[in-house]
Amino acid sequence: MTIHKSKVAVAGCGLVGSSIAFSLLVQGLCDELLLLDSNREKALGEAMDLKDCIGYLGRNTRVRVGNYEDCGDADVVLIAAGPPPRPGQTRLDTLDASVAVARAIVEPIRKSGFDGIFLIVSNPVDVISHYVLRLSGFPKTRVIGSGTALDSSRLQNLLGGILRVDPRSVHALAMGEHGDSQMIPWSCVTVSGKPIAGLLAGGGELQGLAEKTARRGFEILNRKGATCYGIAAAATGILKAVLQDENRILPVSTLLEGEYGENNVFCGVPAILNRTGVADVLELGLTAEELSLFRASAAVIRDTSEKLFARENLL
Repeated sequence: MTIHKSKVAVAGCGLVGSSIAFSLLVQGLCDELLLLDSNREKALGEAMDLKDCIGYLGRNTRVRVGNYEDCGDADVVLIAAGPPPRPGQTRLDTLDASVAVARAIVEPIRKSGFDGIFLIVSNPVDVISHYVLRLSGFPKTRVIGSGTALDSSRLQNLLGGILRVDPRSVHALAMGEHGDSQMIPWSCVTVSGKPIAGLLAGGGELQGLAEKTARRGFEILNRKGATCYGIAAAATGILKAVLQDENRILPVSTLLEGEYGENNVFCGVPAILNRTGVADVLELGLTAEELSLFRASAAVIRDTSEKLFARENLL
């Protein structure tokens, strides 16, 4: 009898990648954690530091540094490499650097025989996820972007603070771009089943919250130079849903093929996640105004993606 051992590779051991690796280790989500980085000494240092945690954790996860060819038997490869936005930049402004990094990672991993799931957290995550799909030739179900998973948690946190309730009791999500054009389907937001419209003052307050949600990452970036803990928790939640076959619904970036009237674009939408990756996309009953905002956000992503694919001969 063969017992399958789960293996996750983290490509990119900067602040985000190492935070995700730590979160995975603490939660004991895999048997083996493989660290990959162009700076091998950095990866070795992270691996040593992570190993020193194991005596105080509930599981002896094997942590090691490897090469792209070691990804052939991985269940998930998480791509966290890429630069954060500089002051005054948007996530879309980091595209060229992130594309070069993604290309350098995906091509050798594909040659390794990897047949698992790609999880992308590198920004601009919607565009990079679509790029990885094109480069890899994988089915759309097996390329997942972290999308608006983190934005949704930020929204829940903001609403929980205003309403003085546990953020986990707030059922809310952001959709569209993980960026400035994202939108919130307020008609679908509830607090333990009670519509948000009956709890907040009105449209002005909701719009202010939407803007705060979209800009929260930059509020953190301007103060500490990077964001790492929130995205680590969000990525770990996605990985857990996949590795443990949870059929959990989370807002992730996936390729739309007719859903919400959109085609050929990666957007943050609620999706069912399990061992196969994205098992299905849920279409919420958006109002006409909400659908218009969502489609406008999708157009921003599509325009950037199509320009990239034309330049890279991937149309």
